Amino acid sequence: MINEIPRVRFAPSPTGYLHVGGLRTALYNYLFAKRNNGKFILRIEDTDRNRYVEGAVENLIKALKWSGLQFDEGPEVGGNFGPYFQSERLDIYKKYADELIAKGKAYYCFCTPERLKALREEQEKQKLPQAKYDKHCLYLSKDEIDKNLSNGIAKVVRLNVEPNQVIKFDDIIRGHIEFESNNIDDQVLIKSDGYPTYHLANVVDDHLMKITHVIRGEEWLSSTPKHVLLYDAFGWERPNFAHLPLLLNPDRSKLSKRQGDVAVEDYRDKGYLKEALINFVALLGWNDGDDKEFYYMDELIKRFSLDRVNKAGAVFDLQKLNWLNSEHLRKKSIEELLNLLKDEIQKSPIGMISQNFKDQKYPDDYLIKIIQVMKERVSFVKEFIDTCTYFYEAPTEYEHKSVEKNWNSETPKHLNKLKEKFSSLNNPTKEDFELALTTVSEELNLGKGKLIHPLRLAVSGQSTGPGMFDILFILGKDEVINRIDTAIKILAQ
Repeated sequence: MINEIPRVRFAPSPTGYLHVGGLRTALYNYLFAKRNNGKFILRIEDTDRNRYVEGAVENLIKALKWSGLQFDEGPEVGGNFGPYFQSERLDIYKKYADELIAKGKAYYCFCTPERLKALREEQEKQKLPQAKYDKHCLYLSKDEIDKNLSNGIAKVVRLNVEPNQVIKFDDIIRGHIEFESNNIDDQVLIKSDGYPTYHLANVVDDHLMKITHVIRGEEWLSSTPKHVLLYDAFGWERPNFAHLPLLLNPDRSKLSKRQGDVAVEDYRDKGYLKEALINFVALLGWNDGDDKEFYYMDELIKRFSLDRVNKAGAVFDLQKLNWLNSEHLRKKSIEELLNLLKDEIQKSPIGMISQNFKDQKYPDDYLIKIIQVMKERVSFVKEFIDTCTYFYEAPTEYEHKSVEKNWNSETPKHLNKLKEKFSSLNNPTKEDFELALTTVSEELNLGKGKLIHPLRLAVSGQSTGPGMFDILFILGKDEVINRIDTAIKILAQ
């Protein structure tokens, strides 16, 4: 038994941003750990220095924390199994590579890039199914090896894959799997710069960190037999493997940047709620056996199990994400939405100040009224601003189609009549505005629509939105009267 309690890890490379596929892997590891009272570890696999991106680790941790995935061990929080950066564990990998060499399970390779290129080209010419190293350096004598080492000739360490073997392992999601060793290359374990490859570092770290379950993407399935060979070579107990399905575009191609956003940061910056993104990503390959689609994190923890993860690729359906975002938004409390809206206003071009409101910041009770009338009409917090900017600034332009349809030579007279009636109201409620308009409609012997549509145009500049009388009540009598005056001056020209 590797460990009494489950220990899982998310082990990304710091190559830029957190891919939504990476978020799905991290989430499934997190849910599995929390569901089984285990530990969720973050380990940074930064041994490929050519792909390392400055600041990527900080961005990755920030994205995980924003998503609500707090790790129990790893960078910033520490733990008993560090360091949690592979670049700080090079001596460990060298020790274990030397052990493999001593056992005959690995060997030094001194082949030049030119020889390897020629070998590859020759194998391609022979139309072999795959290019493989020919084990040339496995058969060097001890004297040749010692001489090369003492002369400082560039070298790598390769895994010695024995031919004609069947490598077997069980996968929680995919069942029993077998690979022929004849199809597996003598993979490089230590590169010429002294850094380990993914394969050696991954296995050594998972063993030393007592990882019980390796939950990762399907793209690593073909690497698993190499890892199994390493576990067996060291005489270590294998962890449980679970390989998650691919994420696909709607056309069933692999999810990629070419067809849309793939970074968690992109979705965060576009205004998606973390609850919605987590809910959506959780359903990319997993379901609880029913039609339920709306989940909070605590529900996911209670329900998640690896045996409900599918083998087939999961389609990234943006429409579904948008729907989930609107559902999560609507279920938030007014207080939560108020805080989100205030944050959004600070980032918005309108800022926190509007000249039309005498340079006063929008008070909370004013914003709450906006939230109450717009909550069922929006899918993103920013839409509390973008779809109803008239609540924050008086319109300076008016919807052309509505002007053509709802404004004529009689409109200024009708609006002035409304303005007079509104002026007589004292702290009018929504119902007061409606009664005043009804009265003017009767006095002018005019259908209410003939007043409502031009009035909406005058105060909002638009032809659609929440209820007309809700808008009037929120704006208040003085602002409504000012906007009627402004519209008459502009549109009567």
